[in-house]
Amino acid sequence: MEVYVAVGRRKGAVARVRMSSGDGNFVINGKNGLLEYFKREVLKMDIEQPLVLTENLDKYDFNVRVNGGGLSGQAGAVRLGIARALVNFSEDYRKVLRQAGLMTRDPREKERKKYGLAKARKRYQFSKR
Repeated sequence: MEVYVAVGRRKGAVARVRMSSGDGNFVINGKNGLLEYFKREVLKMDIEQPLVLTENLDKYDFNVRVNGGGLSGQAGAVRLGIARALVNFSEDYRKVLRQAGLMTRDPREKERKKYGLAKARKRYQFSKR
């Protein structure tokens, strides 16, 4: 049985994805099923997007280890990892996934907080008197 491995990153999250032939099962950090780990339906749809575009929704099993960041960032990391694993399996998927924007790593990171400010850019209220 062939196993395809890929890494996806988004914000502070890192996802290590292992793809093998199967019937569409997901194991994420030891939990079975997407909705058991990612509670929101929107995140489930986001993660399944590369599989839907390539028509592979029930053809592969995924074993995912994801850490860092929040749930939204982790979902984006898993999505990129799945897209990269599909391309490792077959280069034919690259064009479809690239056109949908799923092969690009989102470079946006959280900006650091600066001293003298409330957050990264937010200032304290100015008082003239």
